[in-house]
Formats: sequence, structure tokens, C-alpha cells
Amino acid sequence: QVQLVESGGGLVQPGGSLRLSCAASGIIFTAAAMGWFRQAPGKQRELVASITAIGNTNYADSVKGRFTISRDNAKRTVYLQMNSLNADDTAVYYCNHATGRWAWGQGTQVTVSS
Repeated sequence: QVQLVESGGGLVQPGGSLRLSCAASGIIFTAAAMGWFRQAPGKQRELVASITAIGNTNYADSVKGRFTISRDNAKRTVYLQMNSLNADDTAVYYCNHATGRWAWGQGTQVTVSS
């Protein structure tokens, strides 16, 4: 059974940074392409960053150059470093398989506000 536990969210001022973490269990983590998704109020969930099993990354245009996804296979954890945050980044952030095919975790709230 897949279990995904996201953490690291919070309230941050515009221009600030946060680092999200996602601990995964119940999967063969080293073989999985992982993704970070977000869902803002009234909007559909969207993929913002993904990383393949061998470390190739891809980003949504809206976060390119500001967000960095990485993974630590030994810790079965995927990270999302978020810099230069703005109000449009306010959302609940989730990790999942890059296709979003697993059960969703509880997510972690990121609020960008002054």
C-alpha cells in the first residue's frame, strides 16, 4: 500500500523560500518517477515538477527557474525547493507518482502572503 507523507509547508512572504519533503513507503521508490503537484482553491490539481528514476527533471513553465525537484533514494524522499515565491504559488502541495496514479496523501499547505 502506497503511503505518501508531505511536509514543510507554511506561511511565507513574497520572495521567500520553502523546502517541501515527501516520504514514500509501500513502493519501489528507486524505480518510480515522482512528481510534485499543487491545487489552489477553485482550481484543478496541476503537476509542477517531476523527476525520473534516473534524475531527469521537468517543470511547469510557471515555476521554471524558481523550483527545484530532487530525490534521495536512500531516504525514499523527494524534495521541492521553492524560491522567489509569489501569491500564485499559494496552494496545497502533494507528491505522487509523476502520473498521479497513486492514492493522494494529505498534502502540505503553502501560503504566500505579506
